Amino acid sequence: MEEIVQGQLSELKKLWRSPRMLLSQSLNLAMIVFSALMIWKGLMFLTKSESPVVVVLSGSMEPAFQRGDILFLNNQDDPIRVGEIVVFKIKDRDIPIVHRVLEVHQKEDGKVELLTKGDNNRVGDRGLYAPGQLWLNREDILGRAAGTLRYLGMVTIILNDYPMLKYVLVGIMGLFVLTNKES
Repeated sequence: MEEIVQGQLSELKKLWRSPRMLLSQSLNLAMIVFSALMIWKGLMFLTKSESPVVVVLSGSMEPAFQRGDILFLNNQDDPIRVGEIVVFKIKDRDIPIVHRVLEVHQKEDGKVELLTKGDNNRVGDRGLYAPGQLWLNREDILGRAAGTLRYLGMVTIILNDYPMLKYVLVGIMGLFVLTNKES
């Protein structure tokens, strides 16, 4: 193990001694990051959603969705109907909620009000909404569930539950990158 660490440190020293190699590695990293950002922004544009992909964090939608499922969202302007599964965000809260539309009220001025409920919950979501808020508005909706990948989001949940694991994984990936470079 000590030999591997010494080899990695040796590779890092070589990288710092060669400005051309350092620039090349930096540009490769930048291309990966910017490519991921462009893909995300492209998905935002296509789906009309600020968050085109979300992970189900609780069991409130069981059996329809399990904790750890990844949902793909679409936020087209079509009318929202009772029974659709939507992802909404409450003011002053960071984490979006995935629940089913229980009631839809179309007002005379065209404004739409929604009431949601988790399939596994006994009552509607009014207790989750912002203080004094009885209904969701269309602008609270991030999107509708358009597809799912079962359980793949468990990685996200585990990394959030055990933050130290993130650093361990990044360190292991770094060792693999530097080890593969030597070969």
